[in-house]
Amino acid sequence: MSGIPDGELRTGRPRALLLLATLLFAEAAALGAATFFLTFELFTRVPDSYASAIGITVLSALAAVWLGAMAAHTLRGSPWIRGAAITVQLLQIAVAVGAFQGLFARPDIGWLLMIPAILVLVLLFTRSVLTATSRPEEP
Repeated sequence: MSGIPDGELRTGRPRALLLLATLLFAEAAALGAATFFLTFELFTRVPDSYASAIGITVLSALAAVWLGAMAAHTLRGSPWIRGAAITVQLLQIAVAVGAFQGLFARPDIGWLLMIPAILVLVLLFTRSVLTATSRPEEP
């Protein structure tokens, strides 16, 4: 035996925490790609409303940066990421549910949003992640 507890790597970080950070980085990258696409569309097509198009593009860029910051702080074990990640995942699930229904339903996009959101929520409540992102006990 190497003296490394089960579920931890040599970095001292639990595997679940690294998987959580990886999923958050992947979500940030996907949102960054969506922002790039929205920016491209803004310059190549005529939107119905320029104000709305610019607003959505700016909001998606801010969300991508925020997700990237959350992922980076996940690796640092910052306690505040749990609440922020729960909020983002619940919003993502709401968008996924919307993608499953309506006139222009896209179940494929709904599943692409729903599955990682549920995985992140499950990982956030695993014992190793809760321990890694908790504040140390005060004496």
